[in-house]
Amino acid sequence: MRFPHAERFPLFLLCLLRLSLSVKAEYVLQTTSLSTCQANSGFSASLFDVVYTPNNDSVAVDMTATSTVEGYVTFDISITAYGYEIMHKTIDPCSAGDGFKGFCPMSPGNLNNPFNIQIDPSAKSQIPGIAYTFPDIDAKVRVYINKTDGSPVACVQAAVSNGKTVDLVGVKWASAVIAGLALASSAFMSGLGHQNAAAHVAASALSLCGYFQSQAVIGLVAIPLPPSVQAWTQDFQWSLGIIKVKFMQNIFTWYQRATGGTPASLFDSLTKYSVQVQKRSLALQEAPPVKGLYRRAVAMMPRSEVTAKAARHLARITKRAGNYKSPSGDYVVTGVQRYAYQAGIETTNFFLTGLVWFCIFLILSALAVVAFKYMCEGCAKAGWVKSDAFADFRRDWRTHMKGILFRISLVGFLPMSVLCLWELTQGDSPAEMVLAVFFFLGILVSLSWAAFNVIRMARRSIALHKNPAYALYSDTHALNKWGFLYIQYRASAYYFIVPVLIHTLVKAIFIAFAQRSGVAQAVALIIIEVTALIATSVLRPYMDKSTNAFNITICVVNFLNAIFLLIFTDVFDQPGLMTGIVGILLWILNAAVTLILLLILIITTVIIFFKTNPDGRYQMADDRTSFMKSQSVLNTTTQLDALAATARGDHEGGYFKARIEDEDEEDTGSSRKPFG
Repeated sequence: MRFPHAERFPLFLLCLLRLSLSVKAEYVLQTTSLSTCQANSGFSASLFDVVYTPNNDSVAVDMTATSTVEGYVTFDISITAYGYEIMHKTIDPCSAGDGFKGFCPMSPGNLNNPFNIQIDPSAKSQIPGIAYTFPDIDAKVRVYINKTDGSPVACVQAAVSNGKTVDLVGVKWASAVIAGLALASSAFMSGLGHQNAAAHVAASALSLCGYFQSQAVIGLVAIPLPPSVQAWTQDFQWSLGIIKVKFMQNIFTWYQRATGGTPASLFDSLTKYSVQVQKRSLALQEAPPVKGLYRRAVAMMPRSEVTAKAARHLARITKRAGNYKSPSGDYVVTGVQRYAYQAGIETTNFFLTGLVWFCIFLILSALAVVAFKYMCEGCAKAGWVKSDAFADFRRDWRTHMKGILFRISLVGFLPMSVLCLWELTQGDSPAEMVLAVFFFLGILVSLSWAAFNVIRMARRSIALHKNPAYALYSDTHALNKWGFLYIQYRASAYYFIVPVLIHTLVKAIFIAFAQRSGVAQAVALIIIEVTALIATSVLRPYMDKSTNAFNITICVVNFLNAIFLLIFTDVFDQPGLMTGIVGILLWILNAAVTLILLLILIITTVIIFFKTNPDGRYQMADDRTSFMKSQSVLNTTTQLDALAATARGDHEGGYFKARIEDEDEEDTGSSRKPFG
């Protein structure tokens, strides 16, 4: 192909940019990838980076392109926004002006040198103002190169972005800090003896963390997502433990290489190749054929039935495959690897990132408990606080620590299950696969054992006392250790943790193992979420009306999100405009619900600190309050233990016999020691 000089570069490239701007304060329009949209396209580019700056009317072009088109052609250009065509124009390069002379006629050739061109100043007046302000605009430009007889010889398209995004660091920090402070506040109030208020705040905070994780998981599905949805899910990547720290990424890369793996280098190749983030489903005639051996065939999906069949065949005959590359040389990412790419993390480091941060949270929490224990002891000895301040915690701090670590395991069950199971499909290195199996089974067995103990304890209490609340709440030792599994539910719904764990596990299985079928993931999520919604709405298992309403709201939104995902798969063959509208609706709905739930949590947490009797604000759906006693009262001396047992009519071991878990002698002895 005979490409024009910089000043003669065809003006149709400007059409690729007219609906976007960059993240800089200066208005710019940009696109970073050019994909082919028909089989055997005669024009392709492995690198395509074009930036239009209206302030100086210039276009900076950096591309590596190849053309096999020869002869006289016309350009059929269409611009769409949210699936709606806003412009359609046909250009004959032979009569369109000096800028197109290099395309009249076209001839085979290559172009790989960056250059700048000047644009007519009147061009910027054609750009709508909303293009500079609306975040994560969903727009693209498609150019068909046709012979003069109308037969297409090439098709290229580019997604445009205005650089404005809802993927904001402030949102990530705000949501994480609020949830963390709420959990810390609940622990503090529990230490002061306000059990009902602490349980209510903790239940709301944990439910909100689960909702954040559900939104983040949307970004992991192998479904084409609108830009606004992709960006919104990135706001909650922290809830999955996906936090990028440069030196940690270097360590992960070294570890993988040292344990026999081959680290990905997608970001290192950005100067040579473009990366296409899959946003919309492409028709069969638009997809390129698959060539070559792929390095990671499970999660980087091709964009048609033809390439999907090739990928499935390669997955069967190879243990590990490679990054999906189009014939033009650019990469296509979707599903988990799309999420990793947008988080700025190499796909081979994604699993280790989540795993290491989970371990860091566990270690920091344990250290915080130890530090707080000795701080309380020091303050009590110095006379800065009353000698019985945080008495229960100081006496039984090891059990409190176990309960906190169990609670973190419960919060991390969904992300760790997804990451560990997904890693088994990737095989980044033998050591990483061993870690995946170890942590997945470790967390699953630990939570299952805890749930089994809770159910056994409740059933024994029902058999002996006709009330599950007796054993669940009268034994402070058991409450501190296992309470994270049942304290958010009413006593008669102690079993509800089992369906919650099953719901989480099944959800993780479909997210991790169905990365090659977005439709299967969407249908599975609909079934999973509607089941959760029905169970929560009918059983109303939580501790009071407000907590039930809080969680039912979350279940409703999760169910609607699953329906939206099915729409994004294009299984209904709906108009592109509908897909665009649904994408905006999902973003607005989740943003509004997130804001409301955060405000509720903030208000609830603040109120309990200013109430004289915060427990009196909550009316529990069970009689747990009558059984909840301070361990400082029950365990001061052996004589008081005996009196408490006698008062309950439990003469054969009383209070401590109600414990059904077997504690070792050291733990039992430590709970009896005086402060310090």
